[in-house]
Amino acid sequence: MIGGLGDVGKIPELRKRILFTLGMLAVYRLGVYVSTPGINVEALRKLFDTGDGTLFGLVNMFSGGALEHFSIFTLGITPYISVSIILQVLAPTIPALEQLKKEGEAGQRVITRYTRYGTILLALFQSYMISLGMEKQGLAQVPGWSFQLMTMATLTAGTSFIMWLGEQINERGIGNGISVIIFAGIIARMPQVLVETIALSRTGEISPLAVLFLALFSIASTAAIVFVERSHRRIPIQYPRRMVGKHMAQAQTTYMPLKLNMAGVIPPIFASAFLVVPATIASFSGSETVQEFMQYVHPGSWLYTLIFVTLIILFSFFYTSVIFNPPEVAENLKKHGGFVPTVRPGKQTADYFYDVLNRMTIWGALYIAAVCVVPQLVYLHFGATAFAHVFGGTAILIVVGVTLDTASQIESHIVARNYESFMSKSSKQRGGLGSMSHMRSRLLRR
Repeated sequence: MIGGLGDVGKIPELRKRILFTLGMLAVYRLGVYVSTPGINVEALRKLFDTGDGTLFGLVNMFSGGALEHFSIFTLGITPYISVSIILQVLAPTIPALEQLKKEGEAGQRVITRYTRYGTILLALFQSYMISLGMEKQGLAQVPGWSFQLMTMATLTAGTSFIMWLGEQINERGIGNGISVIIFAGIIARMPQVLVETIALSRTGEISPLAVLFLALFSIASTAAIVFVERSHRRIPIQYPRRMVGKHMAQAQTTYMPLKLNMAGVIPPIFASAFLVVPATIASFSGSETVQEFMQYVHPGSWLYTLIFVTLIILFSFFYTSVIFNPPEVAENLKKHGGFVPTVRPGKQTADYFYDVLNRMTIWGALYIAAVCVVPQLVYLHFGATAFAHVFGGTAILIVVGVTLDTASQIESHIVARNYESFMSKSSKQRGGLGSMSHMRSRLLRR
């Protein structure tokens, strides 16, 4: 793969895709610094500093620092993620949605349209609640219905624009658009957080040895995540001799790779989105009861950790069942004559996949929970709150997952390019040999 990365600049289509993705991310990062009109930004930053140890930090991480400036991208992509969760949960219970999923690309376009509409409605509701919270906190320069409408229109437009950016990256760029946008927001804040952590060590709030330990622990966590993310179980699949057209295909054995963490970065993203959206609205409500409750639900507290781990495990099982359907896989194998050794085709193969998948998902969910919780608790123990938000397990898992996924897509483009080049050279060689044999036959006839 490392050797193949040198060919990126030699592939025009891949180069265009990478440049387009970087351009879209640059536009996104510029929008983070465009503040919403009518907000007292300085007062908001003071409020943000006092709440840095709460869920504000997580909201700020997923929005790439947009909450700190209360920019047009403050809501980020969380409404889109929330609506996607709702539709995926409702799909098995609503026959119309289930039928759309079975219709292939046409049905997926309809589901995408429903997701867009739902994102707009949820963004309008969230932005309205946030505008009310801003007024109660005294952060609105001119409170009233005009401020509420302006905030709703601005934040909803920002979320819609981010959603559009993600779709454009999917179609014309490289990588998964939504994940790449979240990835860019995390990476952009890392240098700033490093500088702030070093500054804390100079003022004596954190010892230099603690900073060194945090850096080494972060590197070790990243290495462990990379190792597990590349781990998979290979299930042997045998195909007997069979007729393919007019030719007899030889018996062969292939392997079906199942990753230990099949759900990837989706469970922590879903779990974080599930926590930060209600927490953001509740934080701006101004209610004393809500404020007292929020003191118990913040990163590092036992209640927050328990809810977060539970959501990760639930979403791991849910999303794994969405992307891998054992009965469907077993049926496809049966149609093509494939089978797992010592397992009968059909229902027994599906039960075998269910058994393997459940055991792998349990370990994968526990791995994700440990990665997302343990580093964060370690960083918070040393008082590095900002470091915990940006270099915590959730953030590093997202960064590693998106990096590996994007690298595999780049590798696929390079392999496809090399394959096309190889085939064209083979055609030329066959053409050259054909012309030489033709000339030789002509000479023999003479």
